[in-house]
Amino acid sequence: MSNLTVCFNAIAPIMLIMALGYLAKSMHAITRTDVQRMNSAAFKYLMPLMLYYNIYSSDLSSAVNPRLIIFGVCGILAVFSVSLLLVRAAKPGEGRCGVMVQGLFRSNFVIIGIPLARNLLPEGTDLGMVVVLVAVIVPMINILSVVVLEKYSGKQVNGLLLARDIAANPLVLGTAAGILTSVLGIRLPVFVVSALEQIAGATSPLLLFLLGAFFSFDGFKDCIRPVLFVAAGRLVIIPAVVLGTAALLGFRGVEIAGLLGAFGSATAIASFAMTQEIGGDAELAGNIVVFTSAACMLTLFLWSLLLKNSGLL
Repeated sequence: MSNLTVCFNAIAPIMLIMALGYLAKSMHAITRTDVQRMNSAAFKYLMPLMLYYNIYSSDLSSAVNPRLIIFGVCGILAVFSVSLLLVRAAKPGEGRCGVMVQGLFRSNFVIIGIPLARNLLPEGTDLGMVVVLVAVIVPMINILSVVVLEKYSGKQVNGLLLARDIAANPLVLGTAAGILTSVLGIRLPVFVVSALEQIAGATSPLLLFLLGAFFSFDGFKDCIRPVLFVAAGRLVIIPAVVLGTAALLGFRGVEIAGLLGAFGSATAIASFAMTQEIGGDAELAGNIVVFTSAACMLTLFLWSLLLKNSGLL
């Protein structure tokens, strides 16, 4: 019962904030266009500062866990490769192939994973390991997403442009700045740290609110089968295989919480915007985000409960 309460209290706040966003959209207090604009602004300005502060306030000497990083990198590459093989075997069509692969391997790690880890672990737990895992995995996911979407949109992948886009990615810049500040031992003025702390505290709730407002249940009839295919893989099969392997290898506590966020959360909302920009079935991408975001509230609760009862968290 204690584990049930902890897991419910970890998931319920995320669910309620998302529900508030959906309610605001339903009452026409915010439109889908507003959501896309605000999400873009949050991605460019707030998320990098949140990652920067999380790294700045973490003890990197204990946060850099080579074993966890290697496992996370290998896990992403394995999930990407298997997803590509399975989707190609299913032959959904060129416009949908890249979208489905992205839906399977690209998780909402930053928006859902970090708050989930914070809620599941005891108060005061240093989330430095999770933040460093984000710093490594997010750029990888961005690279793989661009490559697979461009490949199945009929475009040629330009290595120089791809490298430039990755180097200019706000999340990459925020993470790199945070690591550099910590490594050099630079201490910021108190008022700057206070501002960063408030921004970091407000960013996750705002992004969850926007994710809820992004929900739209129109258009499911035309793509229900590929959506269910991706959702089953993203929320059930992938976390079962990855977390099961991690448990056998001895990962526990903060490590498991980070891996649950990386491999068990919904498809990233940014995948919809990237599909629109590069090419592909944008309606399918949007529906994958909506369905997996709604369904992951249940699956994350069940995974969290299972991990708690197993003594892994």
